Amino acid sequence: MSTPTNTQNADSNALVITTPDGDFSAFVALPKADSAPVIVVIQEIFGINADMRETCRQLAALGYIAVCPDLYWRQEPGVSLTDQTQDEWNKAMTFYTAFDVDAGVSDIAATISAALKLPGASGKVGAVGYCLGGLLAYLTATRTDADAAVAYYGVGIDQHLDEAANINQSLLMHIAEEDEFVPPETRQRILTALQGNHQVDIHLYPGCNHAFARNAGAHYDAVAARLANARTAEFFDKHLK
Repeated sequence: MSTPTNTQNADSNALVITTPDGDFSAFVALPKADSAPVIVVIQEIFGINADMRETCRQLAALGYIAVCPDLYWRQEPGVSLTDQTQDEWNKAMTFYTAFDVDAGVSDIAATISAALKLPGASGKVGAVGYCLGGLLAYLTATRTDADAAVAYYGVGIDQHLDEAANINQSLLMHIAEEDEFVPPETRQRILTALQGNHQVDIHLYPGCNHAFARNAGAHYDAVAARLANARTAEFFDKHLK
């Protein structure tokens, strides 16, 4: 893939990324600092919704340029759903089922290249992903040159454990012990495959369901979310600043 170009729209919270496959947009939240590391925020199955935008703003408040790419652009640009209704779940699952994981990782790599060209980008870049994004954050650690990655309750990681040997930068993983999308036996396979890798740090959250850190989500757990987010903040502070 050739190096993408990027431009900022009149809306300072929008970034357009140009690749050989086409253009797609990303939501951007900017810090007050003149120079800052970049964090690519990787969406759940619901698109760039209020949760993802709030996550970007929280990271910007911590001193990062937070960039959330629209990874559903190949299907339908601008998807923004919640977990509050069955209709939205059904639509989100339709997008998820049709999603091309390899193309998604390619788009994340393009986002990294483009975001590092933004004014004020310090040259360091991390990634954080949730649910589908948790899988993509893991694959970002195995397939890109990101300096650090964080995966929240990733779904499907067990199908890519053969790539674990490619993790050359630090990866932090938050795993819910009651995740309805990751059965105990699947979780154990992940732990067994990764526990010997000194680049990987894994935290388990007893009693927590999938998406325990989703802002205003149905399974939000304030105590677990604060703990996971504090660990994430410390992790990025160590590896990106």
